[in-house]
Amino acid sequence: MAVHQQPRRHISFHLPQRHAARTTSESGATAATATSTTAYVLAGLRLITGFAFLWAFLDKTFGFGYATPANNAWIEGGSPTKGFLSGVAAGPMESTFHSWAGDGWADWLFMFGLLGIGVALVLGVALRFAAVAGTLMMALMWMAEWPPAKHLSDGSPSMSTNPVIEYHVIYAVVIIALAVTYAGNTWGLGKAWAKLPFVRDHRWLL
Repeated sequence: MAVHQQPRRHISFHLPQRHAARTTSESGATAATATSTTAYVLAGLRLITGFAFLWAFLDKTFGFGYATPANNAWIEGGSPTKGFLSGVAAGPMESTFHSWAGDGWADWLFMFGLLGIGVALVLGVALRFAAVAGTLMMALMWMAEWPPAKHLSDGSPSMSTNPVIEYHVIYAVVIIALAVTYAGNTWGLGKAWAKLPFVRDHRWLL
């Protein structure tokens, strides 16, 4: 008895073209929505971070009674750096920070940094410059806090909860992220700033 093999049938499924087009369209719309949402989230983060720097500047300048009492306000002759730097009690730069505490150049540089970074973030301009300046400032403040130390120079516990990552590191990373994602283009003047001739010729000012 001969056995005849039946020809194999290849079964394939084809999506209707209309359904495929709709699926592609929906995917594109979802991606666009996600991109738009991300831009708004980054813009909100930029504004909040900028206000944090601006508030620090204003409080130290006018002494609103939060971190800075009125009688220690900068406009009243107080020093924005003396209290913090003179209180450094750990790390390899302890004596250096003590020598800087209250110096006029340190006060002006610190306050100018707070104001410049805050204004740049709120307006959404010069974010690359703000990222460099902010990272440098946060690095110095991290060294002043010196999280790796378990004990202060007098032997008392430092109360450090993490030897590497603390809020100064987070601030620096946030500012860098805002710069590289062009967060100033949403709810900010980033696009208009980038079109200025001087900025076009000096891209590091973006």
